Amino acid sequence: MPAQTGANATRYVLRNAVVLSMDPEVGNFPIADVLIEGTKIAAIGPDLDVGDAQVIDATGKILMPGFVDTHHHQFETALRSTLPEALLFPTNDTAGKLNYMDFIIQKMSPLYRPEDAYSSIYLSGLSQLDAGVTTVVDTSQINHSPDHSESSIAALKDVRRRAVKAYSEGYGPETKHPAGIRDLVKRHFSSADQLLTIAMGTEYVSPTFAESMTLVRELDLPIVSHLIGNLMKGDEYVDYLAQEKLLGSKVEFIHATNLRDETWKKIADSGAGVSIAAPIEMTMRHGSPPVQTALDNNVQPSLSTDVETTMTADMFTQMRSVYVLQRNEANQKALAGATENPTLLTPADVIRFATVEGARVAQLADKIGSVSVGKDADIILLDARALNTAPLNNVPGAVVTLMERSNVDTVIVAGAIRKWAGELVDVDVTKAIRDVEASRDFLLSAADVKLNQFE
Repeated sequence: MPAQTGANATRYVLRNAVVLSMDPEVGNFPIADVLIEGTKIAAIGPDLDVGDAQVIDATGKILMPGFVDTHHHQFETALRSTLPEALLFPTNDTAGKLNYMDFIIQKMSPLYRPEDAYSSIYLSGLSQLDAGVTTVVDTSQINHSPDHSESSIAALKDVRRRAVKAYSEGYGPETKHPAGIRDLVKRHFSSADQLLTIAMGTEYVSPTFAESMTLVRELDLPIVSHLIGNLMKGDEYVDYLAQEKLLGSKVEFIHATNLRDETWKKIADSGAGVSIAAPIEMTMRHGSPPVQTALDNNVQPSLSTDVETTMTADMFTQMRSVYVLQRNEANQKALAGATENPTLLTPADVIRFATVEGARVAQLADKIGSVSVGKDADIILLDARALNTAPLNNVPGAVVTLMERSNVDTVIVAGAIRKWAGELVDVDVTKAIRDVEASRDFLLSAADVKLNQFE
């Protein structure tokens, strides 16, 4: 097996796969080969003549681009499932119950030590690799000190998958956000040819927003921001960016709920990216996921997982949620007698959201998002002969409507095999879990929180 340790791969071919390329110029193949040389995809097609390249038999596997999660607060992994019923903000009708802003952001987050940030981000990254997510935009709101930032970056690097660190707010007197990004760019992000890149994470309602915008201009940084119309001045924020000539393809808007029609037009005209986290938005009262609104405005959304405090972080859940939500809304209009109804999403559409559009929103479209010659080999093999999928009759349909993380057989990042035959490669999973459990115990003790595991 090439690249068993996750180092740069040698020359090898994935033979006899079902290829779902997500590249219209390449097309799809019932049976084909993909040749990988170093970090790149070198050739795609049936019966490739690959000389002495090492052969990996991919018979019965769907070969497709790795998933791209465009918004994930990975530092919260130690607090997984602590808020299955919580809403985003305190509200009158949930008085006395936990809410995300009070419990996670105000109470728990300030207690994190650098080692807590590391263990959560590391385990989260391994978990997503296991589920075929080869790229993440880590919405990193744990920059409480330079040491926290360093630990976060170390964890992202140690997972050895592609990541964008959206350098976001920190809490407490030692935070260097946003000015600390200058030093981070110089020391960790001086090359564009690496797995880890950086963006400015900032919010329009933040007291440091103006300084963040100055740094965005100075360092030519992408912007990653949450955008909720009625709760975070979303319409006003888009107006500001437009006026300042900062609204464009290097901006990622998370959620984009409850926005005016004219705001959507500005987003569409600018080419800005949108990240929809449908299960979280529906569960935590961000507002209805704007899937149809985005499509009506010619905006192709990306998908994201948001917070594991409330929902799982695999992309099969995200794709299925968006698929059934949009179709339900369109079908309900048809049942009510409407004569003009939205076009129903197809499985291929939501796979595109989770791959091609994710790469675009993450500023990585030239490197990943499709199985294309010359792009980096960020590839997953999905077992189509498993109990839950066999026999394979419709490839996109099987991926979206039948599969889950157990179908992820092999995961490749920039040519390096990170999961092989259903197991992560060169990873001590037991230690990673033990470390995050210790972090969880410390955080709950420091917060004087005693969780009832059945409520």
